[in-house]
Amino acid sequence: MSRYNFRETEAKWQRTWEEKHCFEVTEDPDKPKYYVLEMFPYPSGRIHMGHVRNYTLGDLVARYKKARGFNVLHPMGWDAFGLPAENAAFERGVHPAKWTHENIASMREQLKTMGLSYDWRREIATCDPDYYQHEQKMFIDFYKAGLAYKKESWVNWDPVENTVLANEQVIDGMGWRSGAPVEKRLLSQWFLKITEYAEDLLQALEGLDRWPDRVTLMQHNWIGKSEGARVFFKLKDAEDKLEVFTTRPDTLYGASFCAIAANHPIAAKVAENNPALGEFIAECNRMGTSETEIETAEKKGFDTGLTVTHPLDDSWELPVYVANFVLMEYGTGAIFGCPAHDQRDLDFARKYDLPVTPVVLPPEADADSFEVGTEAYTGPGKIYNSDFLDGLSVEDAKAKVAERLQGAGQGEKTTTYRLRDWGVSRQRYWGCPVPFIHCPDCGEVPVPEADLPVELPEDVDFEGTGNPLDRHPTWKHVSCPRCGGKAERETDTFDTFFESSWYFARFADAKAESAFSKEAAEYWLPVDQYIGGIEHAVLHLLYSRFFTRALRKCGYLDLDEPFAGLMTQGMVCHETFKDQNGAWLFPTDVRKEGDGYVTIKDGAPVKTGRIEKMSKSKRNVVDPENIIGSYGADTARLFMLSDSPPERDLEWTESGVEGAWRYLSRLWRLITEPAKPFAPHGTPRPAHISAAAEAAERATHKAIKAIGEAVERFRFNTAVAQVRELSNSLAELDGEDDGSAWARRFGYETLVRLIEPMVPHIAEELWLQLGGDGMLTDRPWPDFDESLVTDDTLTIGVQVNGKLRGTIEVARDADKALVEEAALAVENVRKILEGNAPRRVIVVPNKIVNIVA
Repeated sequence: MSRYNFRETEAKWQRTWEEKHCFEVTEDPDKPKYYVLEMFPYPSGRIHMGHVRNYTLGDLVARYKKARGFNVLHPMGWDAFGLPAENAAFERGVHPAKWTHENIASMREQLKTMGLSYDWRREIATCDPDYYQHEQKMFIDFYKAGLAYKKESWVNWDPVENTVLANEQVIDGMGWRSGAPVEKRLLSQWFLKITEYAEDLLQALEGLDRWPDRVTLMQHNWIGKSEGARVFFKLKDAEDKLEVFTTRPDTLYGASFCAIAANHPIAAKVAENNPALGEFIAECNRMGTSETEIETAEKKGFDTGLTVTHPLDDSWELPVYVANFVLMEYGTGAIFGCPAHDQRDLDFARKYDLPVTPVVLPPEADADSFEVGTEAYTGPGKIYNSDFLDGLSVEDAKAKVAERLQGAGQGEKTTTYRLRDWGVSRQRYWGCPVPFIHCPDCGEVPVPEADLPVELPEDVDFEGTGNPLDRHPTWKHVSCPRCGGKAERETDTFDTFFESSWYFARFADAKAESAFSKEAAEYWLPVDQYIGGIEHAVLHLLYSRFFTRALRKCGYLDLDEPFAGLMTQGMVCHETFKDQNGAWLFPTDVRKEGDGYVTIKDGAPVKTGRIEKMSKSKRNVVDPENIIGSYGADTARLFMLSDSPPERDLEWTESGVEGAWRYLSRLWRLITEPAKPFAPHGTPRPAHISAAAEAAERATHKAIKAIGEAVERFRFNTAVAQVRELSNSLAELDGEDDGSAWARRFGYETLVRLIEPMVPHIAEELWLQLGGDGMLTDRPWPDFDESLVTDDTLTIGVQVNGKLRGTIEVARDADKALVEEAALAVENVRKILEGNAPRRVIVVPNKIVNIVA
């Protein structure tokens, strides 16, 4: 078998692992557990290179921990609800369930060609009733615990699709699919009370020490804790007052206006007799609610004609505007504007010719001459132009003004959070039905547990607009479980983040009649290593953290945090190509010629663009099936691991893949066609071996230590580099004596064991070729001898007066007198000392020598 036949080998070992149930696990209290989970995929029908990278990383960790003696849970499932399936039904005339399950079958087979160590018995699909029936019960339990409720809320509404859109689905004010101008509407929506856990979710971030710092920072910012004050501005000639939350009560004397959201009750009341304001409110409601859109949109306001009294000065009145940048969802839906110290307020004030009064004086600035021009001053300083606050620091002024407001009944210190309750209602078909019934007499009534799951009807019409469940002739018409009268089912379905917020717990006991057994969950959870893209750093991870707390409150779990460790892998990138007309080209459409590229079709010049994330729209994608079919899964895996650390983006190159293939082919030849003999398998180490054989032995032990440490730190590219270094060292061992033959055998057997988590197919085959015992996947990780990874000699630096002047090579733990003698003999040291004795010599054993001249 002179040439490595990856097709035959990989198919053989995948079949063997499956037949021998190598990766199926159960709870075992006598072994330490380790739960590895990659974020499960949406079943689009095709795996892409991002999947290959994500699942390779997870598989390496799972196989490594298995070799380390852990009882490893490594499951796979499908995040199977969502709009793409509903779109496919509309565009292709196929039912979403059929489209989804066909895609799952296709992707399952693709994943199996990668040799991933999944326990496929635990496979789940969130669109199956035997999965979503449990979350329906959870939702009812949350409702009973006060964590779920329904209320009217302003939402993005697509008037063509007749559905709510998430902020991310509003593109330039238009519906992402219909292209219609999006409106704001007040709709009755279901919510989960995530805000009840805002402080807990924030504080617990401190304990997530195996999460990337940037992820915890993103969550910290999303929760958005703000210390400030509630301030009451009394409306002139009315009993009402306008409540404002501000983080800068110290700047109250710089106020020049108040602004309220378009949907604030005061705005609605004024609009009843002011058609122009009504038109302005309608214009505001045509804006999206995403922060990006609000920040970039032109700041507009409408003077209501109302005024309010300043809370610290009864003689001071401020105008009240309706402003398009103030939202009811944030704070109290009202602000006071201090233009000198907030850029948004300054832009607004300049536009509407409102006063700009600075009240924070920058350090070193002159109070008589300091002015604010086109940029607001947001830095530190002393308060001035502010009556009783003058001369105070910003922080001291905040405390003093809050005390004054509270004493006068005009406000109080308070804490708010940017985080808002999670709206889980979606007006679409392909989602989990919300398990409630609306009765005209009884109101909201949970579906009885005996009637769960509430399944989706299969006979639905996708030709119309809006939610097909609303149009179904019979599905929503039911009897009230309480009074027996005529009632209607809830036709909203859950946001798909609902399914992905607890799936990790279902994997602990995927066939249980309940959501999962508490015993299994307590054994397996939390997930020890979670792996996925940074794009899920906020919503999915935050929702999952909340969900775990909600399940704890309802008695499902005794757990706070679902994911003990988190790894966020970078994207897979590729060059982009265009033809002379500017049309995107696939990498398979071009070939290298000289310093550039030409089209394969007609040899026309190709424009090379930036290296970007692989995307279908720019056609810079590589089909994993083609790579696996041409080079094998192990080659794809090795390249994914060797190019860069996992958290960084990876550039996919044909040369890189070919390099990985060449290395595996060379390793195959080194072991199956050795230039020098191996000792028979099981041969004991000779009592005396040559220096070269001993060097190879030491290199092998050092590799065991270094590769294990690199994998533990997720420095997989470093581990691959160490593997290559060891194979090079072993290839250079050319002696034919018994010691060399033993060292080769020991080295290559160890090398094969070390690469098993990375390239498992070729590793199993080489283990077989070497005559190894049993299957490699069942072998433990090799141990290293500490005495053989420590060099007998060290190179240490010699400093004179703090500057490095040379190095010396000394025996480890050498006598200080000998080290000092060697240091003083260094030529540069002798020149500096000029024959004089040093004032002092400090020897730090095995590290450095400091000489004071």
